[in-house]
Amino acid sequence: MKCAPNGKPWILALLLSSCLFTAVGYAADVPSFRQDIMPILFRAGCNAGSCHGSARGKDGFMLSLFGYDPAGDYFRITEEMVGRRVNVAAPDQSLLLLKAIGKVPHTGGRRFDTNSSYYRTLLAWIKAGAPNDKGDVAEPVEIKLTPERLVFNGADKPVQTKVTARFSDGKTRDVTALALFQSNNPSIAAIDQDGKVSPLQSGDTNVFARYSRFTIGTEVIVLPENSTYQWSNPPANNYIDEIVYDRLQKLQLLPSNLASDEVFVRRLYLDLTGLPPTQEQYQKFMDDASPEKRKVLIDELLESPEFADLWAGLWAESVRIIGGEYAPVGTSVKAADIYYQWIRDQFGRNRPLNEFVADQIVATGSNVNNGPTNLYTMLPHKVKFDPKSFAADFSQLFTGVQIQCAECHNHPFDRWTMNDYYGFVSIFSGMKRKPGAEAREYYIYQDPTAPPAKHLLDDRPVPPTVLGGEAPVAGDGDPRVALAEWLTSPENELFSRNMANRIWAHYMGRGLVEPLDDMRISNPPTNGPLLDSLSKHLVDSGFDLRQLVRDICNSRVYQLEVTPNQTNAGDTRQFSRQRLRRLRADVLLDSIVRATDGDRPFAAFPAGTRAIQYYPRTTGDTTGPHVGDPFFETFGRSARSSICTCEAKPEPTLSQALHLIGNETVQAQIVKGRVIPRLLEEKKSPAEIIDVLYLRALSRKPSPEEMQQMMEVVVSAGESPDVYVDIFWSLLNSTEFAFNH
Repeated sequence: MKCAPNGKPWILALLLSSCLFTAVGYAADVPSFRQDIMPILFRAGCNAGSCHGSARGKDGFMLSLFGYDPAGDYFRITEEMVGRRVNVAAPDQSLLLLKAIGKVPHTGGRRFDTNSSYYRTLLAWIKAGAPNDKGDVAEPVEIKLTPERLVFNGADKPVQTKVTARFSDGKTRDVTALALFQSNNPSIAAIDQDGKVSPLQSGDTNVFARYSRFTIGTEVIVLPENSTYQWSNPPANNYIDEIVYDRLQKLQLLPSNLASDEVFVRRLYLDLTGLPPTQEQYQKFMDDASPEKRKVLIDELLESPEFADLWAGLWAESVRIIGGEYAPVGTSVKAADIYYQWIRDQFGRNRPLNEFVADQIVATGSNVNNGPTNLYTMLPHKVKFDPKSFAADFSQLFTGVQIQCAECHNHPFDRWTMNDYYGFVSIFSGMKRKPGAEAREYYIYQDPTAPPAKHLLDDRPVPPTVLGGEAPVAGDGDPRVALAEWLTSPENELFSRNMANRIWAHYMGRGLVEPLDDMRISNPPTNGPLLDSLSKHLVDSGFDLRQLVRDICNSRVYQLEVTPNQTNAGDTRQFSRQRLRRLRADVLLDSIVRATDGDRPFAAFPAGTRAIQYYPRTTGDTTGPHVGDPFFETFGRSARSSICTCEAKPEPTLSQALHLIGNETVQAQIVKGRVIPRLLEEKKSPAEIIDVLYLRALSRKPSPEEMQQMMEVVVSAGESPDVYVDIFWSLLNSTEFAFNH
């Protein structure tokens, strides 16, 4: 190649660049653009979302977020503004260097100085002609952060961590100086830009390192200084207790005391059936002197129809069942009802969770005759089936992975790439629905001739691939079959850990991973071994929901009281005590009805329908949020406008208190149920009536102090029947009634 300017000095810089590129671009000592230069841009924060990696770049210069598009980044650095960002004729005058060392104005400020290895590497690359990599370049396939666990005794000395990357050619490399570091809780333990971890106060957290597209964490435990801690050695009922106790001892926490029988029986009924115990159920349990009575009651409630009702209601909410009168997308009331009834039947028969999910994935046919096909109409609630939004919702629901974060760039906080995203979308690219024989009917089917999704960067078709899959899925025109086999396989921890985490959260008030639908490496579980064990036991039981619930409820950890002790008052993560949990909106309403023997009808539903069995029905279409009942709206039931678990609002609010106090909900149910008139007709004494009201509302008898106060109120009212209404009303409006504890 001729490199002389040939009488045209205005292209001297461009030709010089070509000469240098040709001469030394592939010498062994020349830095690699992908292996050396891009990691420096990553470490310096140049391609972060707050800088040039944002969607529109910064100050006229754009890079791909965290370097997901090396080819595009090379073009923008070397060719978009020839001779300015990279000046091979005068390398030290390249804007890429001048701005990084603060020699010229730079919004991002100085990123490093001329004495740093980053500057020397960039300068050497530019001096070599800023060559691009040629041929196959080894890429990182995993990273490792060591030590894998850190335990500090109070204010110990900081510990240096190390990040090692393994590449596709089998070689490893220390990339600590090129990684980014962060702490999940800097008030417990901080990690500096060089990876040095410093303990700050007692507690537990995780620190993370990110390199290329990989993020990895290590657990940090900081023990209290000068502690006189001594383990209380409580009994362990099963593997759950053993794992939790192990963590509590490491953190020098003591578990709270075991909850009383009165507390336990109410908690268990609410958690397993969505209803408080009746007076008779309470008394039967309290009169039982058997040491095994808690186990017996757990087994009894697991086989109750109310248990199936509760889990059917939870799943109906998860898959967004809404029935509409105007339903051009196949979400008619008839379709919604057959889907709900199918789900209820599955839980009634204790169908294994993997089979329950697999049936929905591969479902084909009429939505008004085949319940599980409605997954493809209810989950999206759109006039036209959108593979992208469906794939995102599907992944979030069944794996806890928010794959939509990899649509426009590699996932910024997890291992998922754009290839993963578009390969997963392609599984659903052929999903179609067409009108059936009647107006409400739609046929759901897979079109094998449909083209796959196209990659955003280069418009290439990406064949159907499961998350993390190394090759396209096999199948005879319907990749959903392979998806179902992969997702529900006993070896797939994405599914089993997600299911175990959601089940645990229902009974313990929070997940081991929170939010429940954000399972990623940079959001680790508060107790990883426990989640692993729950997942393994779920798989080993054949994905038996009842068996995992049985394990949880039989554990001493589940049966602890909510009252803290001196060591665990600040614990919100390690289950050293039960959590005080506000009742779900539907469970609260059902509890009011049961306590009062009342009747709360729902429009368009048959008499006797419980709140947990209710799903929204509308006279219009089913797009948009639908709560279906004013009570649910006030008390935060999911409006089913998205798949996010954040749709349900568990926090208590002032409007909820005002609703119960001022609305007719409580008062109307007291009147309808006629509990007090019946007690008076039975000639019950004031003390007996007060006992009954306490048992109905709070599943316990009043304390001697409470009884004395209530009797004083009754006497001062001249034993008017209205005084009992006031007492009942006040109990149903109490915090104790509205919370599970």
